[in-house]
Amino acid sequence: MTITSEESARVPASTPRPFPDDFLFGVATAAYQIEGAAHEDGRTDSIWDAFSRVPGAVVGMENGDVACDHYHRYRDDVALMSRLGVQTYRFSTSWSRVCPDGGPVNAKGLDFYSRLTDELLQHDILPWLTLYHWDLPQALEEKGGWPNRDTAYRFLDYATAVYDVLGDRVTSWTTLNEPWCASFLSYIGGEHAPGRQDPTAGLAAGHHLLLGHGLVVDELRRRDPGLSLGITLNLTVADPVDPNDPADVDAARKIDGQFNRFFLDPVFRGAYPEDVLRDVSALGFEPVVQPGDLELISTPIDMLGVNYYHGELVGAQPPAGASMSTAAPSERPKRSPFPAAEGVYWHLRDLPLTAMDWEVQPEGLTRLLRRIHDEYTGPAGVALAVTENGAAYADVVGADGVVHDVERTEFLEQHLGAILDAIDDGVPVHGYFYWSLMDNFEWAWGYDKRFGLVHVDYDTLERTPKDSANAYARIIAGRTL
Repeated sequence: MTITSEESARVPASTPRPFPDDFLFGVATAAYQIEGAAHEDGRTDSIWDAFSRVPGAVVGMENGDVACDHYHRYRDDVALMSRLGVQTYRFSTSWSRVCPDGGPVNAKGLDFYSRLTDELLQHDILPWLTLYHWDLPQALEEKGGWPNRDTAYRFLDYATAVYDVLGDRVTSWTTLNEPWCASFLSYIGGEHAPGRQDPTAGLAAGHHLLLGHGLVVDELRRRDPGLSLGITLNLTVADPVDPNDPADVDAARKIDGQFNRFFLDPVFRGAYPEDVLRDVSALGFEPVVQPGDLELISTPIDMLGVNYYHGELVGAQPPAGASMSTAAPSERPKRSPFPAAEGVYWHLRDLPLTAMDWEVQPEGLTRLLRRIHDEYTGPAGVALAVTENGAAYADVVGADGVVHDVERTEFLEQHLGAILDAIDDGVPVHGYFYWSLMDNFEWAWGYDKRFGLVHVDYDTLERTPKDSANAYARIIAGRTL
């Protein structure tokens, strides 16, 4: 009998729920958020270095110049992961470190990732490499950025440079992290670097990111058919406020189109959704898509990474008593005024909220995984992993020097339970990566929001595992929830 998400929450803690033998437990980070060493060993500015210097762009005018100083402390951080029992580590390489200014290869930059990879392998931790986690070299942005088609080909150059050095040891490769954020939030919403607000440019950026993905998968597959190649998408469950109201249903369709299907359909079906194309028909998107692009974008992959933090309750009218615009609330940085979402209003349910004001909705993850498997990955024979899932809370260091983060521990357990619910329903989920290993630079929020399992004192950079880290370690050790 399948246990629903609601029922699993009522299962006594003494009833163990085992994970499959091949299920991987991991943690995730991103280069700009943790590395620091922003101008050491040849690294030059990325768009986030430049954006962080724009007044008002980042909370407190904070930046990643030092971040968590992982560049110098990576051995200690890998040892910390090992003590927690982490089996796999999802990290990103910095384009600005590997190919400064988008130009020739920087051997010193690649050497850092070579040393990091060796350190992981020595601790029996599987490296799970992401090539692009939003840190486009600023010099390429000044040439047009992702709206410029040439950037996709420069991405291929960078990716092959990384493969040339790490391809003998890294088998799990992800091309892009959350292209929705790297295009729509960055070039339409203006809330992420480079901070542009141009719908036409944002749509072109979305396509060229996917083109870059296809180019890299095609080339790396040619070089080594044994690699596991994939992409990571931030996906959501869009529910209408009133499922019997056609206007609310259409609002949910628009959000599903821009968050999910704009990226899933080209990768898995070789076409953009017709309804989304109609929504943006006045913006000149279709000429951006050149002959052969969709064939490249739909080059078969092995793994789809799903990033999930919360779902969406949307309607055609604002919440009662609220004064809202159709643009995304500024306090919710993972939403944007995408052209296809005009006339859409976000509503909150009677659910707990994180420090990001994001709803805690684990059952949405179960539904999402079922849908993705049924409609996309299952028919394509593609594996699934939850590559990001986590929560920010107003952590307080107790008198004993520890963060007793009960809410984060519950969030972790609930979402692992939601994954087990999906597995019970026949969805083959192969891994889970908590976001994040440690507190870090949280993009436009600077250091104001803490997602980590490990507390970072930003004055001393001391790392201290929170209660949630210890809970995760127990789950990993026992392979049961």
